Amino acid sequence: FAPQEQEYQQALLLVVALAGLGLGLSLICIAVYLIRFCCCRPPEPPGSKSPTPGGGCVTWSCIVALLVGCTGIGIGFYGNSETSDGVSQLSSALLHANHTLSAIDHLVLETVERLGEAVRTELTTLEEVLEPRTELVAAARGARRQAEAVAQQLQGLAFWQGVPLSPLQVAEDVSFVEEYRWLAYVLLLLLELLVCLFTLLGLAKQSKWLVIVMTVMSLLVLVLSWGSMGLEAATAVGLSDFCSNPDPYILNLTQEETGLSSDILSYYFLCNQAVSNPFQQRLTLSQRALANIHSQLLGLEREAVPQFPSAQKPLLSLEETLNVTEGNFHQLVALLHCRGLHKDYGAALRGLCEDALEGLLFLLLFSLLSAGALAAALCSLPRAWALFPPSDDYDDTDDDDPFNPQESKRFVQWQSSI
Repeated sequence: FAPQEQEYQQALLLVVALAGLGLGLSLICIAVYLIRFCCCRPPEPPGSKSPTPGGGCVTWSCIVALLVGCTGIGIGFYGNSETSDGVSQLSSALLHANHTLSAIDHLVLETVERLGEAVRTELTTLEEVLEPRTELVAAARGARRQAEAVAQQLQGLAFWQGVPLSPLQVAEDVSFVEEYRWLAYVLLLLLELLVCLFTLLGLAKQSKWLVIVMTVMSLLVLVLSWGSMGLEAATAVGLSDFCSNPDPYILNLTQEETGLSSDILSYYFLCNQAVSNPFQQRLTLSQRALANIHSQLLGLEREAVPQFPSAQKPLLSLEETLNVTEGNFHQLVALLHCRGLHKDYGAALRGLCEDALEGLLFLLLFSLLSAGALAAALCSLPRAWALFPPSDDYDDTDDDDPFNPQESKRFVQWQSSI
């Protein structure tokens, strides 16, 4: 799967061209059949009112072709729904991944700001209170250095901050395209359904004008069916190539778009024991620093509070900040583990490579059945309407209507006899 290469693009265009070739051949076959029917039909003897042999077979073949087309429409609705479900699963996975990445950035930012505020206020106040005891001031400054180190280590955990690629934007773009794709297929399916139903109605009523109009519409839907078949075939081929081995392409594309290191991307996309956590060192250093701060604060509370009662308030505030920081740290450890984001990645691939691909194959089958059924109907409809009895323009007129030509003729004869 290399969509950026020209040879691969030409291969997909060849698949689309095959559908165009099929459309051309079907139109040629229909034209040749109709020309042969019009030009090689034996002349009917004058005054012959016997039905043309094989007329019932022609009508029934047309009806069977239209019923096959209706079956294809049902398959098309199912395939369209499956494709939409797969794309929806992809969008949901992207939105959940965006929520996880945003939560990581938010927790890192909140924790760093809280630690910075504690360093600027509580620790500064504590150093001023403990100024008469040099060893206690040194312990407070050691806690300051540890807090600054924790904040520095935590800032490196927000790996997605500032990245130009947004999963939320990708999900919105995918949903936007899918909405119009789904709507276009629904309109195509409804158009073909209406054509089939009105054609069947025209055959049942033996309405020549309705059958002629539906014949023209059938030709239009035939062209649309072959066009959709080309797009579906090219998309199915490209998607199957992608799904055969998606990891290398996703890794390279994400690295190009985001500029992140391959270690981080491999950890989340592969999520196996062979790839270590790239944030493990930062997490270990942060955990040790938090433990050191906690022990230093306990030591200060034990030694400084009896001598400096005013130090109790900043120490309590620092302990509260430390507890909140440790809670945020444990949440970060859980969010930074590859399980969550890899689960979203797997859900996105399942939606794309299972439901969406299955839906595309059903849509391809719909287009194939539709093209075959409409081609057969286009060959049968002209022969069918040629078998319709000639319509009398005055069959439905009232006998007492003075504008009826028959009544007008009888009125003239009566007047001349008088």
